[in-house]
Amino acid sequence: MTPKQVDAYCRSLPAATRTVQWEGVTVFKVGGKMFCLIGPPGHSVARLCFKCPPEHFEALSHAKGFKPAPYLARATWVALEDPSVLTPAETRAYLKQAHAVVAAGLSKKKRAELGLK
Repeated sequence: MTPKQVDAYCRSLPAATRTVQWEGVTVFKVGGKMFCLIGPPGHSVARLCFKCPPEHFEALSHAKGFKPAPYLARATWVALEDPSVLTPAETRAYLKQAHAVVAAGLSKKKRAELGLK
């Protein structure tokens, strides 16, 4: 997926918000918590980073095309260095999962406010 396609998909997720921070990094959040980052070319953040479930972090961070995300690996984030290793459907699945992991960590009150289960 292109950064533009990732942007459109992330904005379509329930209660997702988009902002630009850190010298041009596009940041997607749910309930004020980040779930995906799109770095501009040459930025230290990497092209695409997202949250993954803790139980998947070790395997995913060493899979072909991935690495631990700069600055965020301690919070179980991965960087997709080579987007061609995933189909668009696989990329969307990882992004949807990232959104779900972060949304699940929100308080019940916050999830209710956002219309999330």
